[in-house]
Amino acid sequence: MSIENPTAAQRPTSSPYNGVDGQPARMPVGRSSETKAAFKTTEFIVYVVAVVGVLIASLVVGTTDAHEDYFRADRAWFLVVLLSIGYMVSRGLAKSGSRHHNEG
Repeated sequence: MSIENPTAAQRPTSSPYNGVDGQPARMPVGRSSETKAAFKTTEFIVYVVAVVGVLIASLVVGTTDAHEDYFRADRAWFLVVLLSIGYMVSRGLAKSGSRHHNEG
């Protein structure tokens, strides 16, 4: 009478026990990426507040009787572009060291 030893390809994957000694099988540890989603970070909140602040400041600062408009729309949008570039660089630096461990 021979006892078959099932190979790894024949073992059921849904069993919580490893079948060799009846001990619970070790499940692989699920890992996620090291960084949070972009909209959950404080840098995103700061970015949105800064953009809104620049646009409101551009709207509020206007022409007076003796002076021209100091903070025109083109300057405001230029600052928004600079803020966007800074935000993208900061996200790139945050993601540069992270790896997806669930590949494969």
